[in-house]
This record gives sequence, structure tokens and C-alpha cells, in this order.
Amino acid sequence: MTLFWEWLWPTLTAAGFALIGFFGHALFIRVRDAAANRAAGDILRDAQRDAEVLRKEAQLAVRDELMRNREKAESELQARQMVLSAAADRLSRQDERLEREEHRVDERAQALDLRARQLEEDRAAMQAEQARLAQLAAEERRRLESLANLTAGQARAELLSRLENDLAAETAAMLRKAQEEARLTAEVQARRIVTDAIQRVAADQVSDVTTVPVRLPDEGMKGRIIGREGRNIRALEMATGVTVIIDDSPEVVVLSSFDPIRREIAKVTLERLVADGRINPALIEEMADKTTAELDDLILRAGEEAVESLHLARVPLELLRLLGRLKFRTSYSQSVLRHSAEAARLAGLMAPEIGLDPELARRAALFHDIGKATDHEVEGRHADIGADLLRKAGESEIVVDAVRGHHGEAQVGGAYAALVAAADAITASRPGARSETTDLFLRRMEDLEAIAKKEAGVVRSLAMQAGRELRIFVEPTAIDDSAAIQLARRISKRVEEELDYPGQIKVTVIRETRCVEYAR
Repeated sequence: MTLFWEWLWPTLTAAGFALIGFFGHALFIRVRDAAANRAAGDILRDAQRDAEVLRKEAQLAVRDELMRNREKAESELQARQMVLSAAADRLSRQDERLEREEHRVDERAQALDLRARQLEEDRAAMQAEQARLAQLAAEERRRLESLANLTAGQARAELLSRLENDLAAETAAMLRKAQEEARLTAEVQARRIVTDAIQRVAADQVSDVTTVPVRLPDEGMKGRIIGREGRNIRALEMATGVTVIIDDSPEVVVLSSFDPIRREIAKVTLERLVADGRINPALIEEMADKTTAELDDLILRAGEEAVESLHLARVPLELLRLLGRLKFRTSYSQSVLRHSAEAARLAGLMAPEIGLDPELARRAALFHDIGKATDHEVEGRHADIGADLLRKAGESEIVVDAVRGHHGEAQVGGAYAALVAAADAITASRPGARSETTDLFLRRMEDLEAIAKKEAGVVRSLAMQAGRELRIFVEPTAIDDSAAIQLARRISKRVEEELDYPGQIKVTVIRETRCVEYAR
């Protein structure tokens, strides 16, 4: 029994612990499962909450994007509406201008119709008056024939006989005057030929337009320009084709050549050599070649700018280069290219007034002196040289003939040649266009005033407006009104005979009577 209890108690104890462990394990598993379920629920709720947040954020992002797109579309729509509104305003203003222009055209047409009717009425009245005058003249002729007992033919023959006798001496005087004018014309022509020859051939008289000075930083630079035994100066002269004159003038070297292109190349080359400081024959040749290439581009650009400024149609490349060369050609210190462009503008302004094509007029005036670009290389007048160059380049015959006849020496060109000649004369003779030396200018002014002072009754004479006008004050008691007219005519003739001048000179005779009394 005792053994039974001893065995039973441990068994029961073990069974109790086993039951306790089983139920504890089951409780642990249930607790663990409950905790896992709670954790899974929390994770599910967190996931659902995060999904809800993401959904709301996505909705907000989509809504913001829609708002931005809507705002952008609205701004673009407003901009387009503003553009369309501005275009509509412009169209409205254009319509208003067109309506006003149409109204002015209608008014002008009505005025022209009224003027045409008035002219027609005036012409009819004039024809009637001419018929009446012809009838009166016929009646007067018959009355005179009856009074003089001579027919119209007999009276005409007797009148002509008397006129021949009266005009014999006058005809002889006119012949002498014509011979004198022919002699003066020949002298003027000879002077023009000599002047042209002096301009194209080296001479001391035109040294002021064939030389250019180059400033040096110091007097010692002259020795470097000359070089050892003169090799540098010889290399510069051979590379550029100019004459380098080194005299006693301080810090100045003079370059002399009748070719303006060569003078410019030599001037730029020497300035660059002086700035660089290294002067030797190899560098001189290299710098001259580089300057020549750059000057070719400059010449082409100058021709293109002249054509573009006048809005002309396409001009061949060879003519553009010749026009650019005129930039360095001067006549009485006036740039020939600038003179040609100014003449072209004047011709373009005058052409519509006389019924000519303004573009053709501008083209002919721009090319009228193009022969001067090569007249030192080709024999002949620059007008003929230019016309031949233009014909070879494919220019129209109107332009070619206008250039050939713009000096009036060739009976070609017609109205365009006359227009170009007028524009040429205006640009050459306007005050300030061409310059003279001070001594020549003062001498011409003095000669002009001296011509007037030689006349009797002249109190004072003044040359004004750079010699374009001569004002003469006379003694009113010695010269009356009719004598003043004759004096102005006589002095103008003497100026034509004794002086050489560009353009024309206005002669004004002033006769003034002053009466002075004093009230006491």
C-alpha cells in the first residue's frame, strides 16, 4: 500500500504537470495566434490607411495637374485672344485708312473731272478767241493793203529788203561774236583735256591728292623703316608699288602714288609694321599680301553697301568691285563713290518728275563714273570706258548710253543722259562738295570781285556763298534801273569769259536810294 502511494503520487504529479504543460502550450498557441491576428489586423489597417493616403495624394496630384493644365490653357487662350484682338484692331485701322484713302481718291477724281471740264471750256473759248483774232487780223491786213496800195506779198518783200539792209552790220557782229565764243569754247575744251591729263598722269600740281602721310611714334623709327643699306624701304616699295619719301619732317613718312589702292595698301601696311615694331623684308611682304587680301574684301563690301543703300537690283560681282575701287578715287578731294551715290539719289528723285523710271535713273547715275576705276589703266574717256564695261557686264542699253553721254560729248543717252548730267553737276557744284586749296580759293574770290569793281558806278562788290553769288552795290545817281540790268548782263559775260569755275555764279546788282532828313 505504501508502495502504491509512493508510485501513485509521482505519477499524478507527472500527469498534473503534463496537463498543465499541455494546457499552457495550448494557451500559449492561442495567445500567440491572437497576437498574430491582432498584428495582421494592424498591418492590414495600416496598409488600408496607407493605400487611402496614396489614393488621396494621387487624386490631389491629378487635380493639381488638371488645374495647371487648365490655367495654362486659359492663359494661352487669353494670349491668342489678345493677338486676335490686336489683329482685329489693325485690320479695323487699315480699313479706316483705306476708306479715307478711297474718299481722298474720289475727291481727287472729282476735282480732276471738274478741272478737265474747265480746261475743255477754256480750250473752246480760246479757239473761239483765236478765230476772232484771225478774222480781225485778216480784216486789218485788207485795210492796210487798201491804204498802202500794196499786196501782202509786196509789203513783205519790201520789209524783208529793208530788214536785210538794217541787219547786215548786226549779222557781221553776230558772226564775230560766234567766232569769239567758238574760240573760248575751244580754250575751255583744251583746259579740260589738260586737266584730265594732269589728273591721270604724275605731276607736281596734283601732289596733294597723290600723297598720304604716316605718323611715326618717334624719329628713330625712320631708320628702322629704311633698314640696313635701305633694304626695308626697297622691299616696301616693291611690295606695294608706291614711293616712300623720308624727308626732314619730324615723325612723318610720306607715301606717294597715283594709284589710290596702292596708297591705301602701303599706308595700312606701314602702320601695322610700325605698331608691331618688327620691320624686315619678309615681314613687309607678308603684311602687304595680308593687307591686299583684306582690302579686296573691303572694296567688295563698299560696292555692296552702295548698291544696297540705293535699293538696286542685282549687280554683277565685277561691277561691285569697280564701284568699291571708287571709294579710294577722289576728284577735287571728293570721293567718287560718295559722289556717284549722291548723284544716284538725286536722279532717282528727279526721274518721276519728268516721267522716267527712277530705278534706271539711279542705276545709270551710280555707274556714270565707273570708268574712273580703270581710266589710269585703259586709254580713253572715262565715260566711254565705263559704257564699255557696263555693256560687257550685261547692263541695259539705256544705262550704257546714259553713262556714255552724261558729259554731253556723245549724242546718245537721250533723257537719261541729260538727267545723269544734271545730277552730276549738282553734286559737283554744291558748296562744300569739292574743295580747293586756300590760295586758289582766295585768288578766285579776289578775281571775281575785281571784275565788278572795274565797272563805272560800282561802289562795292562782294563774292558770297563760296563764290556762287556776286553782289554788286552801285551809285544810284550814276546808274538807273535800265543801266543796272545792262551792268548785270555785262558783268556776267565778263565772268564767263575770264574765269573758270564749277556750276554757275549768280550776279546781283543792288541799286539803293536813301533819303535822310532830321526833325529838329
